[in-house]
Formats: sequence, structure tokens, C-alpha cells
Amino acid sequence: MSVTLEGNMLVTGSNRGIGLELVKQLAERTGAEAHVYACCRDPEGPGAKALKELTTQHCGKITVIKLDTSDEDSISAAVQAVSEQVGVSGLNLLINNAAINKPAAPAPLSATGKKDMMDVYETNVVGPFLLAKMFLPLLQRAAERFSPEDDKGDKMSCRRSAIINISTVISSMQKCPETFAMAQMYPYRTSKAALNMLTRCQAEDFRKHNILVTAIHPGWVRTEMGGEQAPLTTQDSALGILNVVSSLSNKDSGMLMDWQGNTIPW
Repeated sequence: MSVTLEGNMLVTGSNRGIGLELVKQLAERTGAEAHVYACCRDPEGPGAKALKELTTQHCGKITVIKLDTSDEDSISAAVQAVSEQVGVSGLNLLINNAAINKPAAPAPLSATGKKDMMDVYETNVVGPFLLAKMFLPLLQRAAERFSPEDDKGDKMSCRRSAIINISTVISSMQKCPETFAMAQMYPYRTSKAALNMLTRCQAEDFRKHNILVTAIHPGWVRTEMGGEQAPLTTQDSALGILNVVSSLSNKDSGMLMDWQGNTIPW
């Protein structure tokens, strides 16, 4: 199976879990001209060992970038580093995957404090906000260089210029009565609901630049955050996400979808 994506692509939180698998699948399944910028907090630390091994396996296809999404100076430095490398080509795809969950699931109200709420919001909402804002000139550059003739008239696609915000089904207010008992997770739920609104705002704001913005729920995945009971592997989730991403067009900007392409109610 081929993923119909190309150009310069950036994934945050790429040293483990879904982020690492997204980088792996992008490196394996995109064309020779595609390049993946894999971002993590500590590229030289033990937590990035798997990512460094991946860059060796795909020599010249992956560039590791130091990025702490809770630190504005770190974001600025990462943007500068990527800008110097992509040049006039710009950035075609920004996947905001990095996120935290505090306290540990099920995170009931009794165990949750103000610092938990603020820390999670800073990483899960403010980080993607600043990344989109700072990378906007590079996303615009990519959008301006792309001709939509091969996309059946659609002005927006992830081959051209797009932001994908990794959200969750438990951000859905409509579905909260169905999901709340499983995991209360006040900070995570509310931060991802805010991320959904950020997605909607950016979709409206960036439409004039022909930049697509969509939120995607990756499924319940067996990761450090998802736990061992989760039914999905990181490989199945990442492949599903990339299949959906490959098919997105004008009508999907500003939507919340799952890894199988189904729309999730707000």
C-alpha cells in the first residue's frame, strides 16, 4: 500500500508510540522526494533510541529535530532549524501528535489538581497553537507552490499544505456520557476539546491560504498512555491515520474524524 503524500512533513512527539510509528510509515511508504522531520524533547536521550535507529535504517529520509512543545523558545528554535532545511519548498504537513496525560488514568477528580490541568493544557493546546502560528509562513510557502490540478479541483489536501491535530473520541461532548465512566481524565479530555476548537478556528483562518486543518482520533492504541488493554497496535493506528490523511480534501477541513475516516460529533 502506498501513502499518497509528498514533500516536507513534520511529526511532533515522535520518539515513541503513535508518533514513532507515523515517522516509520511515512519513511517507508512515501516517495524518494519526501522528507520527514521527527521532533522530540531529547534526541540524545535514551528515550529516543528507537527513533535514532529509524533514522539509520532510512538514511537521508528522516531528520531529527529537538522540540519541547511546552517551551516557546524550543518551538522557535525548531522552526528556524526546519526553515533552514526546507528553503523555498516550505512545509507540506504538520502533524501535532505530542501530548501528555496527568495524572495517570483514570485520573478522577479527587486526584486532579490545578497544576495537572495547566500542564496538560500547555502541552496539548498551547503547543499546537504556537507550532501552527510559527510554522504558518512555511505552510503558506508550500501551499503557494502546489497546483491542485491533480487533486480533482480541490484546493486543499495534505499533499499541498495541512495541519493534522491528533485528538481523541473522549474529547467529544456529545459522546461524554458513553465514555466518562471508562476514564474521567479531566485534564486530557478538556485539553483535547480545546484542541478541537483550535482546529475549527485554524480551519477558518487558514482557508484563505488553502491550508487544510483537521483533527483525527487515532483509536484506542496500545501505548504507554493507552495501556495494555487497548485493542489497536501503533502500526494499525498509524496506517489508518495516514490513509485518512491521504484522502482529505476541502470538505474535511475543520472536522473531527477517526482513524477509519468516520466523522465524530463534537
